[in-house]
Amino acid sequence: MKASIQLNLTDAERKNLRKHKIRKADISGFAPDELEEILQVSTQRAREILALIDFQQIPSVGIKFAEDLIYLGYYAVDSLKGLDGARLVEEFEASKGYQIDSCVEDQFRLAVYFADTGDRSKNWWDFTAERKQYRAENGYPQNRPTAIWHEVVSVKWKKHWMM
Repeated sequence: MKASIQLNLTDAERKNLRKHKIRKADISGFAPDELEEILQVSTQRAREILALIDFQQIPSVGIKFAEDLIYLGYYAVDSLKGLDGARLVEEFEASKGYQIDSCVEDQFRLAVYFADTGDRSKNWWDFTAERKQYRAENGYPQNRPTAIWHEVVSVKWKKHWMM
């Protein structure tokens, strides 16, 4: 069974949901323009909220990966149909400027698979062997960032706490 959907709603957004007697579980039933009016948010924010809900329908995908898909400009599971998980991770790394954890590539592969098939029986770790085989045969692009995610996150964390 899928865990509950996570949303990082502001206090004002939660207040507006209560005001309209709408449960978080019912948000996905609204069109972006309706949600925009109910929550008193921008069109972009309404699209993001709906996308977070949609992407978390993918088995074993949580809010952080849903945010990563939005970061790449995707707002619906259907928009991932026919894409290539390996190319998505390469695009993601290039845009972030650092290498991500390999399990995230497995999540990209799962997201595309789910969009193409609707099959809920697989989780991201079911794509590990496929990723390993693909990378053994094809490697990574020559222009792959050299920084690694945990080094970048660690540096940002240290700077934050030293201020």
